[in-house]
Amino acid sequence: MNYWLFKSEPSVFSFEALKAKGKAGTQWDGVRNYAARNNMKAMQIGDLGFFYHSNEGLNVVGIAEVCALAHPDTTTDDPRWECVDIRAFKDVPNPPTLEEVKANPKLADMALVRLGRLSVQPVTPAEWKEVCRMGGLTPAP
Repeated sequence: MNYWLFKSEPSVFSFEALKAKGKAGTQWDGVRNYAARNNMKAMQIGDLGFFYHSNEGLNVVGIAEVCALAHPDTTTDDPRWECVDIRAFKDVPNPPTLEEVKANPKLADMALVRLGRLSVQPVTPAEWKEVCRMGGLTPAP
C-alpha cells in the first residue's frame, strides 16, 4: 500500500463533501500539475491518503481511500489530464495543523513541508504513521 495527501480548499470541496458522496466517492478532478497527475497515475485501489484542508484550516482532517484507478479527467477534453476516484475512509479525531507538522522534526522532509503548493503528494510510511499519531489515530490505519 502507498500513502498520499490530497489538498483541497474546504470552501471548494471539503472532507464533509467527500463524505456526502458515500461509498461511490468522486473523481479527484481539475488537477493541472504534471507531478500531481503522475502521483495519481501511480495510485492503486485501496491506497490511503490524508485529506488536507488548504488555505482555510490548514490541517489534516480526514483519510480518503482510492477507489478507482487513474482515468481521463472528465472536466477537460485534453487527454494529458487524468484523475483517480476517492472516497472518505475515516475522520481524523484531532486534525494536525500545518504549523504542528512543520514543527515536528520527524516530518521535516514531508512533501507538505517542502512542496507546499503540490495538490497531490506522496507520503512515506514513516510520515503516515507520525501524522496518524499526531491526529489521534492509534493504531494507524
